Amino acid sequence: MSSTVDIVTIGNYKEKLPRWDPNSKNHRYALVDMGSNGIRFSVSDLCPPRARLLKCLYRERAAISLFDALNRPSTSAHGDHPLVFPDATIKQVSQTLARFRSIAVDSYDVPPSQLIVFATEAMRRAENAASMLEAIRAEAPDLSVHILSPQVETLFGAVGARSSFVDVKGLILDLGGGSVQMTWMDTSGTSGHQEDQGQPLPEVEAAVAGQSLPFGAARLIKILDTAHVDVQTSEKAKLQDGMTKAFQTLCATFPTLAQLAAEARGKEAGIDIFLCGGGFRGYGSMIMHNNPIQPYPIPSIGSYTASGQLFNKTKEMLKVNKSFEGKIFGMSKRRRAQFPAIVTVVEALIAAVPPIRSATFCSGGNREGALLMMLPREIRNSNPLSLPDDIESSIPSGPAQGGTTLQALLSTLHSAFPPGFDLTSVASVFSLQLGPLYASHIWCRMGESGAANASSALHDAINHPDSPGLTHLARAVLAVTLCARWGANLGPIDQQLQRNLRELVDAADPNAGFWADYTGAVTAALATVIPAWPKSYEAIRDKISFRSSAEQGKKYKLHLEITISKEASRGLDLDDLRELFKKVEKHGDEKKKVIVTVNVLA
Repeated sequence: MSSTVDIVTIGNYKEKLPRWDPNSKNHRYALVDMGSNGIRFSVSDLCPPRARLLKCLYRERAAISLFDALNRPSTSAHGDHPLVFPDATIKQVSQTLARFRSIAVDSYDVPPSQLIVFATEAMRRAENAASMLEAIRAEAPDLSVHILSPQVETLFGAVGARSSFVDVKGLILDLGGGSVQMTWMDTSGTSGHQEDQGQPLPEVEAAVAGQSLPFGAARLIKILDTAHVDVQTSEKAKLQDGMTKAFQTLCATFPTLAQLAAEARGKEAGIDIFLCGGGFRGYGSMIMHNNPIQPYPIPSIGSYTASGQLFNKTKEMLKVNKSFEGKIFGMSKRRRAQFPAIVTVVEALIAAVPPIRSATFCSGGNREGALLMMLPREIRNSNPLSLPDDIESSIPSGPAQGGTTLQALLSTLHSAFPPGFDLTSVASVFSLQLGPLYASHIWCRMGESGAANASSALHDAINHPDSPGLTHLARAVLAVTLCARWGANLGPIDQQLQRNLRELVDAADPNAGFWADYTGAVTAALATVIPAWPKSYEAIRDKISFRSSAEQGKKYKLHLEITISKEASRGLDLDDLRELFKKVEKHGDEKKKVIVTVNVLA
């Protein structure tokens, strides 16, 4: 590779990335990821205070396989096969990047200094990478292309995968067209922490310890399809050895991972893995296609979690890929053609790592990771669920939004649960850190009918697929709870969606559906008495209160006492409040009963 090529390393990546300034007049950034399987482009808004959400304004993918072009047989007189880009590919790429540059700068007002292009394995391997860069400069003179070192690609990929979640504790792997990376990340307890002066960032430390192996899906499928069987065997052995050594290196570097590995081998626990990159997302789409819940209610592969048992069924997934003639959602023809190579990588991973407890497929990648690494650490580690976006919020602006009124509202809802009940013991809007987001929906769309709002709550679960912090379980719990808040009066099509979302919830926690219905009914009672977002803590305290107790016998009996003020009771039919809880027991749990009494203060 030419010495004029700009390489981004762990030592210089901060200088190469655009600078983020909270006081800047323009917070739009454009990124181009020249991956081996395709070139991805996006424009994002990092405007404070919602920079952590990495809000995407525009995205596009150019179906240009740099790896395929790089490995096209040479027509040289000597018959060798140098790794070079053909002239046609160089022209196509340079014109595509010029077009992306025009979209960013001319259509979305992105300052040229806030547009960055980076490339990965294919450009690292190309002998004529400098020729590609010269052609790009000729088409777009102010466009710079940075080639990521393997460590930086590992860093951006891991942080990009993390961007979709509140916290991550597990192995992170990224499978692209030319390479696969493995690293470890543990963000628990870091929320809100500021940059440690002089100390290496945990993300960087993990990237340095992580490994990048040249076994991407595009490269590996060529070996499996065209190489002699001895070469295939040798390359598979190298992949397996690389995976094993990568995991051993991470265990030697991170004691927490080593302890988890020891416990997993003793069958006391398991390793959680987080997977990004098109190759792994393809495998996740195949698992989703075979999920026991069908049709699976949430189409987005981002934040989809499969059990280790389902993840390990590689032979079954291969069989489906070969025999299923229809369209598999999330799987292109190219991805299905590469599927045997993807499975080969997955099988090497399974063999290298102790029992896998869960596999979560991430929507983020290099672009999201680069954007997140531009931000200060306190923002990078902040909870994205505290910044709800892309929803119609009923919370008025001002101090009430995140202050005492919100806390009073959530405390009032908590008080409807029996004393001593551990809210973290069941999958709920509270244990999943969805309280503020749930509260922001309580008084939304008050001008619409309850049936329309119940339907909307369900469909919100399958919209906004890239909202950070919302796993599939969180989406389902939020949807089922909000549907109950509006009475769950649904048409036939929505009833099917509700059943499938309930199956997802119950698969994670058999008690979650009951408590979602109960929380929704309590919320409906509160919103009946208080018909708009409360303006103060007193507006809640002086109008309604809850008290409950539980009786455990052959049937779990939950006694709920609702007390409302005389003024708040004017014009209300108290039977309507009791009626709100009738559907709670219709979830199918015959072992639970809710007994409601309503009192009016004299």
